[in-house]
Amino acid sequence: MPERLAEMIDWFGHASFRFRGSKTVYVDPWKIDKESHDADIILITHEHYDHYSPDDIKKVAGDTTIVVFPESMRDKVDFINAVFLARGERQTVDGVDVEVVAAFNTNKDYHPDSKDWVGYIVNLDGIRIYHSGDTDNIDEMNSISCDVALLPVSGTYVMTAVEAIEAARRIGPRLAIPMHWGDIVGGREDAEEFARGAPCPVVIKEHST
Repeated sequence: MPERLAEMIDWFGHASFRFRGSKTVYVDPWKIDKESHDADIILITHEHYDHYSPDDIKKVAGDTTIVVFPESMRDKVDFINAVFLARGERQTVDGVDVEVVAAFNTNKDYHPDSKDWVGYIVNLDGIRIYHSGDTDNIDEMNSISCDVALLPVSGTYVMTAVEAIEAARRIGPRLAIPMHWGDIVGGREDAEEFARGAPCPVVIKEHST
């Protein structure tokens, strides 16, 4: 079963993912090599350049793609098919249930709680996928329910691998996939450390193109 869950998820490096099912959902597309224009929905977690990249959004978006942003970014973006959601909101977007959750740092200042930046839980064909955004191991994770957890492991700007292991214990997913490594900060050794200690099956994804 973990293998089947992993097969529906493509990783483009860093925190950039595509979920494939009855709809195609991207989260934080960045450094996309090929223009695909296959996205039904694009979710943006926060405004940093390695998560909100208008050029990469254009590579995957089509004419009817809906782009979801944190409410706190409302005055900073201009997309025709934009939806703005705040933490705690839940909305059906093009037939896909999207829940917006908190993402912030607790012991560093790169992603302060006051910015109201977010992670997402996407219910795609009955599979709940949690993209945590750029975050530390926060108490709000105690209420996360998901099948797949995408968790940062590189430290510096986000959780370390050790902290991500504890986050996985809090969340209890059926599968975890480490992210936020291999670019800017962090290496495969961080992903492997997480995999060794995580309390659930872990798949370390290879780059999709």
